[in-house]
Amino acid sequence: MTNIIISSLLLITFILFIGYIIKGGNLLIGFFVMTILWSVIGLVPLPTFMQKVIAEPALNYGPTIIYIVFGSWFGRVLVESGIAASISSQTEKIGRKAPVIATILIVLVTALIFSSAYGVGSVMAMGVILIPIMLSIGVPKKVAIPAFTMAIGAPMYINVVLFNQIKVFFPSVSFSGKYLIFGIVAMLIQLTGVIIFIVLNRKSIEDDNIEVLDVEISQSEIKKVSPITYLIPILPVVFNMVFHWDAIPSLLLATILALLMTGKMHSFKIFIDFINMTTTKAINDISGLIFFLMSLIMFVGSATINVPRFKGMIEVIVPHSPLVLAIAIGILAPLALFRGPLHVWGAGAATASVLAATGIFPASLLLPLLYTASIMAVSIDLTQSWNTWALNYSKLEAKTYLKMGVPVMWLVSIVNAMLGFAFFG
Repeated sequence: MTNIIISSLLLITFILFIGYIIKGGNLLIGFFVMTILWSVIGLVPLPTFMQKVIAEPALNYGPTIIYIVFGSWFGRVLVESGIAASISSQTEKIGRKAPVIATILIVLVTALIFSSAYGVGSVMAMGVILIPIMLSIGVPKKVAIPAFTMAIGAPMYINVVLFNQIKVFFPSVSFSGKYLIFGIVAMLIQLTGVIIFIVLNRKSIEDDNIEVLDVEISQSEIKKVSPITYLIPILPVVFNMVFHWDAIPSLLLATILALLMTGKMHSFKIFIDFINMTTTKAINDISGLIFFLMSLIMFVGSATINVPRFKGMIEVIVPHSPLVLAIAIGILAPLALFRGPLHVWGAGAATASVLAATGIFPASLLLPLLYTASIMAVSIDLTQSWNTWALNYSKLEAKTYLKMGVPVMWLVSIVNAMLGFAFFG
C-alpha cells in the first residue's frame, strides 16, 4: 500500500511538473524543486540524498561539462574567425538566379556549421547573416525560419556537445561506431525532409514578393577566409570516424587549425586577444546551460533512486517489443514539444531516467529513440531558446511557425525512430 501511495504521488508531481513547464516555468528551478520533492516523497534518507542525489551526480557530470566547453569554444571560433559567415555568404551569389537552390544550399551550409558549433550565441551570429540572405532572395518568413531552425536541429544527431548532454541518461553509449553511422543517416533524413519542405513551397519563393527586416547586415563585417577552411566544421566528426579520437582532442585540433588558417596566430598579441575573446564568449554562451544541466542531473539521481517505486507500473504500461516502442515514440514525438514527457531536457528527463533504470530496453536503443523525439523539439519547439530568438528577430508569428514546421518534423521523427529500431532494435 505504501508503495502505491508513493508512486501515485510521484506521478501526480510529474504531471504537475509538465503543466509548470508548458506554462513557461523556469526549468532550472523546476528540476531542483522536483529533485527535492521526489526525494522527500520517495523517503530517500538524508545521507543518501546528499551523496547520491546531490554530490555524486554533479561530480560525475564534470567530464560532460568539459565536452560542452570545448564544443562551445569551437563554435565561437568558427563564428568569430569568419569561417561560418564566409561559408554562408557564398550562397547569396547564386540566390537571385536560382532562389530555391540557394535556399537548399543555405540549409546545407547551416547543417555543416552546426555539426560542431553549438549554442544560442552561435545561432544568433549566423542567423543575422543567413535569415536576411534568405529573405533578400525571395524566401518568405514562414518558409525561411522553420527551414533555418530545422537545419540547425538536423546535425544535432552528430553534434558532440548535445550528444554528451543526452548521454547523462545513457552513459554506456559512446559517440562512435554504430551510433555515429546512425546519427549521420538520421541527419541526412532530416535534411531531406527540410529540402522537400522547401521544394513544396517553391512557388512562394519564386513569386517575387520579397520580405525585409528592419536590420542591415554590412558585407564588410563578413571576413574573407580561404575556401579550404570550409572543411573545418566537419573535422571533429572526421577525426572521430577515421582515427577514433575522443571529442576533446578532435575539437581542440580543429580549433587550432581554424586559428592557424584564418590568420589568428600570425602574431602573439592577435592570438592572445582572440583566445581571450572567444573563450569569454563561449563560456558566457553556456553558463546558464551548465547550471540547468546540474539541476537536471540531480533530478536524474532522485528519479533513479525512485525507479523501484515505478517499476511495476512501467512494466505494465511500456511495450516490451522494441518495434512497438519505436513506433510509439515516432507517433507520439509531438509530446516532446513544450518540454513535454518525451523531451529529455524537459519533463522527459523522468521518462528517460525511469526507462533507463528499469532495464527493459538496452541503452543503445533508448538513446537514439528518445534523441529523435527530443531533436524534434530542438528543431521546431518554441521553448528552445534559439528558435524563440529566430521568431523574435524575424517577427514571424508562432502559430505560423508551428503550422509550417511541426508536420515536417513529425514525419521525420517517425522515419528516424524506425531507423533507430533498424540499427539497434
